[in-house]
Amino acid sequence: MTNSVRVMLVLCSLLALSACMNDPYSRTTTGTAIGAVAGGVLGHQLDGRHGRYYGAAAGAALGGGIGYAMDQQAQQLQRMAQENQRLGMEVSRLQDGSIQVNFPSEVLFGFDQADVKPEFRPALDEVSRILNQDPRSQVLVVGHTDNVGSDAYNRDLSQRRAQSVVSYLSLRGVAPQRLSAQGRSFHEPRASNATPEGRALNRRVELFVRPTA
Repeated sequence: MTNSVRVMLVLCSLLALSACMNDPYSRTTTGTAIGAVAGGVLGHQLDGRHGRYYGAAAGAALGGGIGYAMDQQAQQLQRMAQENQRLGMEVSRLQDGSIQVNFPSEVLFGFDQADVKPEFRPALDEVSRILNQDPRSQVLVVGHTDNVGSDAYNRDLSQRRAQSVVSYLSLRGVAPQRLSAQGRSFHEPRASNATPEGRALNRRVELFVRPTA
């Protein structure tokens, strides 16, 4: 690796950090900056002095497009949460650019069940529609439980619930290769399991939408 390449990679990291610090809820700037620098590195390697300009332009377009798509999806999911408050849906942006969507298990499933409730399917239909607008992301579905019962029992239940959501999204057209499921039992609580209110918060399914292009 040449010194110029090293400098560009460092600059890429600094640009990404600066964009996140200045606006943690908008990833378009971050994507454009990273894409431009990465494109410049590749263009320079392939075509010497002139290549880095073409590479930077192409990289900026690609990175900005991904960031814009993620911003649009986050805004639509947030609007969905506001318009359907009965779902208890929470949407947030993470510092790495991912979108996190949280659903209480009681909304999705019956007691001790892993099949998505019929009345909740329209909500997952809308989530699928939003995810299908741009395929350049991976979707990790994570199931969580409270600490009532054994770890083995809760791990199995949380896995089956996460897989149930994955299966439904796949049926609604989200490509299976974009989807994965994990059951984490009661090992990542949001609140104390000592109270009914805390246990209710801990019973949940989370979706993490992460750009991959």
